[in-house]
Amino acid sequence: MTAKMRRRAFITLLGGAAAAWPLTARAQQAAKKMLRVGTVSGTQKLSPQWIAFLRRMAELGYQEGKTFTFDFVPAAREEDYETGYRTLAAREPDIVLATGVEIALKSALAATRTLPIVMIAIDYDPFARGYVTSLARPSGNITGVFFQQIELAAKRIELVKETFPDLPGATMFWDGPSADQWQGAQNAAATLGLRLSGVELREPPYDYERALREVLPDYRGMVIVATSAFFFRDRERIADFALRHRIASMFVFREWVEAGGVLS
Repeated sequence: MTAKMRRRAFITLLGGAAAAWPLTARAQQAAKKMLRVGTVSGTQKLSPQWIAFLRRMAELGYQEGKTFTFDFVPAAREEDYETGYRTLAAREPDIVLATGVEIALKSALAATRTLPIVMIAIDYDPFARGYVTSLARPSGNITGVFFQQIELAAKRIELVKETFPDLPGATMFWDGPSADQWQGAQNAAATLGLRLSGVELREPPYDYERALREVLPDYRGMVIVATSAFFFRDRERIADFALRHRIASMFVFREWVEAGGVLS
């Protein structure tokens, strides 16, 4: 190869490298960019569902603090969701999680109509409330999953009736976010012949001792607890409360039984 040919080959190679450099740089920058996920939650970050979430993210290659950040904003009561999601949206995460209660999704939508929102609807029906028309093809900036707790509320009444056939009556603890579950349980109890009394809990932290005092003696043999972020947060308190008062208890998730409840 002549000197002229070597010079031409070198210039060609240099030009190719120069043209490829912006692509390489962009790829490196993209690799360095951290995924930013944010949520507002009534449960603690150390709750089982968030531990499972972080574990699964790690399995998918997203290590918190290394390849993704998890902006966790706590909500002590319902009104904290609205301010929490406004704060979160201002930080412009890549993805917003709206889990559990309806107020979470409602507040997230009020805060942003552009950021992607992943809902985990547990305490309400997102179809009946008009948030989505399809999970397969969701509209707007929402996608996610729906746990049909309203239907399962009726199933829990069936399990109570089968397990304790001679039970004269039961009490159900519910709150604002779980009102639909209370309605579903009432309908099922009437069909199955179970006398069911409901006590609405307000203003977290909930006073379970006061709630029990509102219950007539015939309804104190069993307490059925709806699911909401605030009840889940109190699962150990409620299990201890039921054990101290020698009350059988029906909960929603396995974590309640692990905390000392009887059924889930």
